[in-house]
Amino acid sequence: MNTPRLKIDFVSDVSCPWCAIGLGGLEQALQRLDGEIGADITFQPFELNPQMAPEGQDIGEHLAQKYGSTPEQQAQIRETIRARGAEVGFAFNPAGRGRIWNTFDAHRLLHWAAEEGQAGQQTALKKALLAACHTRSEAMGHPEVLLACVREAGLDEARAQTILASDEFAAEVREREQFYLSHGIHSVPAVIINDRHLISGGQPAAVFEQALRQIAAGQVG
Repeated sequence: MNTPRLKIDFVSDVSCPWCAIGLGGLEQALQRLDGEIGADITFQPFELNPQMAPEGQDIGEHLAQKYGSTPEQQAQIRETIRARGAEVGFAFNPAGRGRIWNTFDAHRLLHWAAEEGQAGQQTALKKALLAACHTRSEAMGHPEVLLACVREAGLDEARAQTILASDEFAAEVREREQFYLSHGIHSVPAVIINDRHLISGGQPAAVFEQALRQIAAGQVG
């Protein structure tokens, strides 16, 4: 019997903690389904804060402005995120990120990794970027941070430097961002299976596992 293979577009932003949780849950589900269901994952761009200035913004200030949350509420949410991350093997910095950064250059590098990298390198770069942002609280708008992630993923650092020094892949990333916005994606992670089934949010592994089983079996209409 042929193993069904699913096309998965993982629409997300590097600065989104729930995207790290959702990716961990999806990968746990795929590990449980190993041998039953295969998957090809491509990371697609979404910017939570496309107008963010290059120097970034204090995270507490940003969350208060955007959501009206108090420091106490933010601490409670951080703890929830930390616990959910631990469930899927992702370590969040207990103190939070400090600042939030513009992620457009990270998305340009992820697009490049999908276009020119070898199998698995886009995923490796995505994981390196998420760890830099959420585990080590690094400055995601700084080229040296992005290049360290490129090295970690085994990609060509000189090629990445050339991309960062230009506007290469900017139009392609904006086109993909607009595509998902125009199709009703306004929050992330948004996990799109076979171009037609949507799983929203940082779901636990069990939710992904059940959905993937149903889709693979043709049970979802």
